[in-house]
Amino acid sequence: MGLAEQAVRVRVPATSANLGPGFDALGLALGLHDEVVAAVTASGLDIGVSGEGAEDLLGAGEKHLIVRAMRVAFDDLNVAQPPGLVLRCANRIPHGRGLGSSAAAIVAGVVAARALAGASTRPQDVLPLASVLEGHPDNVAPCLFGGLTIAWVAAGPAGLPEARAVRLDPHPGVRLVAFIAPAPVSTKVARGLLPAAVPHADAARNAGRAALLVAALTARPDVLLDGTEDKLHQDYRAPAMPHSHDLVTRLRAACVPAVVSGAGPSVLAFLTGDLAEDDLKRLDSIAAETGIDWHISPLVVERQGASVTSGVSSAR
Repeated sequence: MGLAEQAVRVRVPATSANLGPGFDALGLALGLHDEVVAAVTASGLDIGVSGEGAEDLLGAGEKHLIVRAMRVAFDDLNVAQPPGLVLRCANRIPHGRGLGSSAAAIVAGVVAARALAGASTRPQDVLPLASVLEGHPDNVAPCLFGGLTIAWVAAGPAGLPEARAVRLDPHPGVRLVAFIAPAPVSTKVARGLLPAAVPHADAARNAGRAALLVAALTARPDVLLDGTEDKLHQDYRAPAMPHSHDLVTRLRAACVPAVVSGAGPSVLAFLTGDLAEDDLKRLDSIAAETGIDWHISPLVVERQGASVTSGVSSAR
């Protein structure tokens, strides 16, 4: 299996995982995208990054997450590492804000490597490796499939754990508003606050709410407020992101379905119907009560997952 001489372009969406009660299982693709153009060259590693996180990624070299994902993907395909790589990354997904930036980078790297190697880039073929690299499938699944996904890990053909996912079409009336936090929170820190065990009543309540949320997002948006209730992780993570917890509490008190997006600290609100200017003013007023400067961004549900175009102009 040889490597393509022409560049490939990969487009990947932001994602929000958990969505309240669907901890480590539910994910939603968002209408905010990163783009990567990758090409094989004679030697060296040439990376150009613009947009979100560009300054932090200066000089990342082989530590760049997309490069690391590509290297692992080439090895997984038993393809010799290319003599050189050129990457051009246009980042729009904020880093460390709970909007799936790391999942997007991993998916972009694996898809780019497979496209350059002439291998399948179907979501179901990319998901297992992308999930291993991310550590869990809840963000990489919607990034690959688009829409609403339910992801889990089960025994694969060889008896080894393998990520799987089901894609569902969200209700067309669901609208999203992201409250993007001004500063990041480490996913590792947020996950480290979770207890080893939770009360049985809370676990049972969350199971019911997660099932209700799937119904709410696909058929019954009118029950989104109840469907987004969580007792499994958000309260435990509050010490790491008190402003996020405060905002979710205030929004829900105002009957706005709201959750911490992924591991936070951004917050995602669900609305129905067309968003009017008065709706955004109301949300802005509630956010201002927390005392920090949220970037409020209306978003659509992204119906398409990662896409790749082969034979594009050079990444140089």
